[in-house]
Amino acid sequence: MKFRAYIVEDSPTIRENLIETLQELALVDAVGVAETEHEGKKWLAQNDDYWDLAIVDLFLKEGNGLNILEACRDRHPTQKMVVLSNHATNDVRSRCAQLGADAVFDKSTEIDALVDYCVTERVNAKAGKR
Repeated sequence: MKFRAYIVEDSPTIRENLIETLQELALVDAVGVAETEHEGKKWLAQNDDYWDLAIVDLFLKEGNGLNILEACRDRHPTQKMVVLSNHATNDVRSRCAQLGADAVFDKSTEIDALVDYCVTERVNAKAGKR
């Protein structure tokens, strides 16, 4: 069973490195990417059955990740939303949780934790524990 991630990140370098890392270390397949809030919300809504995890940056070329979180509040219970940001303060983490984020990771210090989270979610999905 493949574990499918959709990534909303406007930095091509970060996006490419993240995809490579997740494929190699967590066996997560990237099923699509977006650089803007509009692209991210549209794809996630139109492809409801084709993603297991959305990884969303907060500050995008256009719009922000908070609005994507809010738009995905009514997703399937098995679908996870995580935030990956350089601005993962306690206030930001709290606000993201209020909007339905399952986890928040700091880009500069918590990539390993994101990988661990993805591995755990993939294993749980395979075992039917989600």
